[in-house]
Amino acid sequence: MRVDLFDFDLPAENIALRPASPRDSARLLLVPGDSAMEDRIVRDLPSLLRAGDVLVFNDTRVIPAQLEGMRGEARIGATLHKRLGLRQWQAFLRNAKRVRDGDRIDFGAGVTAIAGPRDEDGGVTLDFEGEEPVELLLERAGRMPLPPYIASKRATDERDRSDYQTMFAREDGAVAAPTAALHFTPDLTAALAQAGVLTETLTLHVGAGTFLPVKADDTDDHRMHAEWGRIDQDTADRLNAARAAGGRIIAVGTTSLRLLESATGEDGVIRPFADETRIFITPGYRFRAIDGLMTNFHLPKSTLFMLVSALMGTEKMQSVYSHAIEEGYRFYSYGDSSLLLPER
Repeated sequence: MRVDLFDFDLPAENIALRPASPRDSARLLLVPGDSAMEDRIVRDLPSLLRAGDVLVFNDTRVIPAQLEGMRGEARIGATLHKRLGLRQWQAFLRNAKRVRDGDRIDFGAGVTAIAGPRDEDGGVTLDFEGEEPVELLLERAGRMPLPPYIASKRATDERDRSDYQTMFAREDGAVAAPTAALHFTPDLTAALAQAGVLTETLTLHVGAGTFLPVKADDTDDHRMHAEWGRIDQDTADRLNAARAAGGRIIAVGTTSLRLLESATGEDGVIRPFADETRIFITPGYRFRAIDGLMTNFHLPKSTLFMLVSALMGTEKMQSVYSHAIEEGYRFYSYGDSSLLLPER
């Protein structure tokens, strides 16, 4: 399938550089499969769902995964991508041609790492030196890995350490936030519970590959980066029971959706999962696990715009995005949200 089918023009002023405050005051575009779009706000969510529906959140926690260091006289940037071991991380390097296997990179604040060989994804293994847990080293020397479309327009600051973290964040390991859940507040979750809407969590550690554009001309030639996820037996059992009782499974974010679909068989049964996934969802895919998706507005020609096009139809999503742009919706990680409910 041609990648340019998923292109659109996005004015720079539609890109959000800060989240809405309070978080649940962000706009929400309701997109039913069988009726007209509606302009709402996230706080309306309890009235848009039914008792027995289940919202599924990703509880991954973003780590300060961007590092700046020196290899001799060369300045090196590193974005950690995936944990490989207790002290080893796969990283994408800036100025990588100046780094060879066995070189030491000094990231300041007493944090150093030895570079390993390149892998098939273009990453380099970094082996952090010393005895302190790597998490403490990152808190000391790292900064929050804001997406390039924000970081290129302003500096990362202390506020981003809380803004770029969801209220569900519990499991360290992501280098990008599951941004659909940034809109939730304790008040909103209490209102959802009062409306009979259920919630569940799973874990998918979002990798830096989520920032990478699709460079291929055809989707068949694009390779997804692997991300590690987990759904436990009890969670899978509750999700299957809720669906059997007539509830809808609504993924909060594309990360939750991708893990749910990875864990679900052709029979529609969600099973325990603890592994890497490279699932790449494009139009023609038959969804097995989910009945709806709450998600932000995505980049042109991105795998995420392809995913929502698979869920709702490419023509429909081009129309949805045209409406969102014309009405001034805010795009990307800190932007507004949509609730996609396809016909089933």
